[in-house]
Amino acid sequence: MNGYGGRRTKAEQDAATVEFGYALLSAGFAAAVVFGAVAGPVFLFELPDLLSALLLRSGLALAAVVGVARVVSVLVRFRRGPQPSQPGRTNPDS
Repeated sequence: MNGYGGRRTKAEQDAATVEFGYALLSAGFAAAVVFGAVAGPVFLFELPDLLSALLLRSGLALAAVVGVARVVSVLVRFRRGPQPSQPGRTNPDS
């Protein structure tokens, strides 16, 4: 944003849209991987009903937590601002 309460430029709006889309897609992928890792055995093996239900519910819960955590972490990192283009390098004028 430009100053306090200013409007965002088109480039800033586009960057925020892309970052939000990336956050959602990467969160969906991470949640799917976690769900597959936890609940996958239910679909591969014949397990007792209680264990199947426990794995499915815990897989859903963990996938939701990982998805939300991923979205939050990406968006918090985005709000901090741009990273240096060449980390670890010093300015030749210093």
